[in-house]
Amino acid sequence: MSNLATFFRMDDISWDRHANPWSVWTRLPILPLLCLVIWNRHAIGLWTFALIAGLAIWAWVNPRIFPRPAVTESWASRAVMGERVWLARKAKPIPAHHALWAGILSIAPVIGLLPLAWGMLWLEIWPALFGLAVILGAKLWFLDRMAWLYDDMARQDPEYASWHRQRR
Repeated sequence: MSNLATFFRMDDISWDRHANPWSVWTRLPILPLLCLVIWNRHAIGLWTFALIAGLAIWAWVNPRIFPRPAVTESWASRAVMGERVWLARKAKPIPAHHALWAGILSIAPVIGLLPLAWGMLWLEIWPALFGLAVILGAKLWFLDRMAWLYDDMARQDPEYASWHRQRR
C-alpha cells in the first residue's frame, strides 16, 4: 500500500483533501466501472483504452480535487486518516490487533483477483461478480478497520488527534 501512496504522490495536502467523504465515495466505484469497461470491451472497441485511461486519471486526480473537509467525523474521513496511520506504522507502531487484521485485509483482495480476472477474460459473469464482491468487501472491511485504527490512535497520539475536525 505504501507503494500505491508513493505512486499517487500523496502528501499532507492530498491526504487532507482525500479525507473529504466525496473523495472516498467517488473513488470506490472505480473498480466496478473498470470491470464494466473491460466486460464490454468488444462492444466499445478502441474506446476501451480511453475509458481505462480516464478511470486511471480519475484515480490519481480524485484525492486532490475535493476541498479539505470542514469536519472529519464521518466514517469515510476517519477511514482515510486511518490509512495514513497504517502507512506510518513503522515510524509509530500500531496495536497488534489492528496490524494483524489490516494485514489480512490488505492481502484478502488477492483472493478475489483470480476469479475476477478469469471472469473478465472469458466473460464469465459469476466468477467476475464473485471476485469483485470479494475485493470490494475486503476493501470496505479494511476501511472500517482503518476508521477504528484512527479512533484508537488519535486517543494516544496528539499528532493524529490534530487531524480531527468536529462540528462547532
